[in-house]
Amino acid sequence: MGEQSFTAMAGAKAEGEVPHLGIGMLGYAFMGKAHSNAFTKIPYIMYPPPAIPDLVAICGRNQEAVAEAARRYGYQRYYTDWREMLKDDDIQIFDNGTPPDMHAEPSIAFARAGKHILCEKPMARNGEEAGRMRDEVEKTGVKNMIGFNYRFVPAIRQMRELIQSGALGRIYHYRAIYLQEWVMPHYNLPLIWRLDKEVAGNGVLGCLGAHIIDLGRYLVGEIGSVAATTRTFVTERDLPDGSGKAKVEVDDAFATVVEFENGAIGTIEATRFGAGRKNHQVLEVNGEKGSICFDLERLNELQVFWVDDEPKETQGFHNVLVTEGYHPWIENWWPHGHIIGWEHSFVHEITHFLDCIANDKDVAPLGATFEDGYRTAVICDAILESAAARKHIDIKY
Repeated sequence: MGEQSFTAMAGAKAEGEVPHLGIGMLGYAFMGKAHSNAFTKIPYIMYPPPAIPDLVAICGRNQEAVAEAARRYGYQRYYTDWREMLKDDDIQIFDNGTPPDMHAEPSIAFARAGKHILCEKPMARNGEEAGRMRDEVEKTGVKNMIGFNYRFVPAIRQMRELIQSGALGRIYHYRAIYLQEWVMPHYNLPLIWRLDKEVAGNGVLGCLGAHIIDLGRYLVGEIGSVAATTRTFVTERDLPDGSGKAKVEVDDAFATVVEFENGAIGTIEATRFGAGRKNHQVLEVNGEKGSICFDLERLNELQVFWVDDEPKETQGFHNVLVTEGYHPWIENWWPHGHIIGWEHSFVHEITHFLDCIANDKDVAPLGATFEDGYRTAVICDAILESAAARKHIDIKY
């Protein structure tokens, strides 16, 4: 199916020849859990695996919490300082699952040490910081990937394959929304790190918007310009330690019109103030021959419309269950109709990265490299600039 087999196992070595790659994980919370779950499943689900991930070490600042994470996830040892973990010669892959303010320095250090880097999104707090990270991995030559895991949802990969094949013809529109509700006033959240500009760099733009900006580039093509507005609805929050209040300097919501270099236009919107919305990501691509729509909360499905469908009396959107053995990755899972979930995107994503390392393949275009992370960061900067200046901004890398 196109650029690379959906089954990352193609051409895999015999079981006895499969290499082992040691994992050093920085961070043990949300992404540490998601990635560790994937590393554990890969050897027996994505079989035969391109490499066996060995859970060598996990690192975090809180000794009690990181020790418990090591026991829970199955890491051989733990560290409370990433600089000490850097000295561990059993580590070949550095997995950075920390907040954005901790992405650049550790990732650059591990790249200089010759370790392959998997870094969670957003890649950095701004385009300049992301550019330094990108430049470093290019100099060292290590394999690098940014954790845009939605590229590895079977239905989204199927969307890309249909678009790339020309089945939709000329692309007219990309429409993406990503809505959540968890920072709304009734949750009484203090100024957690995701609302702290010094740590996160920006707000919902990097947290949710980066995903659907990346998917726009992945599905449709390069973005040429943006015209945006942003809003911070709660401008002051309690400090986490209860010592007072502080100003919120990041965006709660944004909306932007985008122009793609290929002539398509789009709208991209994200908020953490969408009452009732838990993880509502919806993508729609309209072309001259049809349309495709995806809803993350119905992860195994696509809504597809074809202009030339016959008979006309029953023409309309069709619901496609993306669970057949010929769909991306499904042959590694269950019989058709037995759905998979959000966590399985990480299994596919990390398997791809292991395959690229073990068999010296390119991470791009199917995986997001540091170049992709950098370009998304530059687009995020342009959205903020556009909102502040109230004008169109051309994207310049």
